[in-house]
Amino acid sequence: MIALETHNLTVSYDRQPVLWDIDFSIPEGKLVGVIGPNGSGKTTLLKAVMGILPADSGYVRIFQETLNHTRERMSYVPQRQSVDWDFPATVMDIAMMGRYKKGKLFGRLSKLDREIAENALERVDMTSFRNRQIAELSGGQQQRVFIARSLAQQADLYLMDEPFVGIDAASEESILNLLKAMRNEGKTIVIVHHDLHTALDFFDWVVLLNTRLIGAGPLPEVLTEDNLRKAYGGKLTLLSRIADLIKSKEYPIREKSSRD
Repeated sequence: MIALETHNLTVSYDRQPVLWDIDFSIPEGKLVGVIGPNGSGKTTLLKAVMGILPADSGYVRIFQETLNHTRERMSYVPQRQSVDWDFPATVMDIAMMGRYKKGKLFGRLSKLDREIAENALERVDMTSFRNRQIAELSGGQQQRVFIARSLAQQADLYLMDEPFVGIDAASEESILNLLKAMRNEGKTIVIVHHDLHTALDFFDWVVLLNTRLIGAGPLPEVLTEDNLRKAYGGKLTLLSRIADLIKSKEYPIREKSSRD
């Protein structure tokens, strides 16, 4: 089964194409990195997949159906900087938001809904913080709570925009282990990511963009030196090093240091 497919997808801001003729498909059960330089259209791609931005041409299919038929099979985790962290809500409140369905925002939630939200918090190791205000948490803890909200939706396709930015090393490792477990359960996770070095450790499938599609497929097939040059231009020493690492499969061992 193909989890996500785009065909001839073009999306513009103010009549300027940000994505141009994007054509790829992702099978189920992959942990996918959407990678490219700043301004390459990574976040725009996620928004177009969700239907937030209209396509000028082409189409998106989720599990071989239109978005209207498959919206509830998809979940989204936004960039942390786009969230109002002063909003008065507890960790449990945020997790429970994942149980509200489209058109039923003010409906009554059941005991089962609460159990599902509790389980989601447990999976991200945030159960003991359930009554804490979201603004009181560290960056890594906040990110884990928003992933719990996404998990509570019980989706099949998860879209995440830069979930590893601004979090501590322990949260990064915890989130990555969870995402790999989700993939092993058959879920498909598509992540906008900016760091080429960590991409080697994180993903088994890659979509490489720079307004146009440079490549999409298994990581070693896409992150070649030629494709990296097309995407990033002149950073030749860095790109050659990354390409060599991929060829040899001697992926770098990164030092863990707190960035929170």
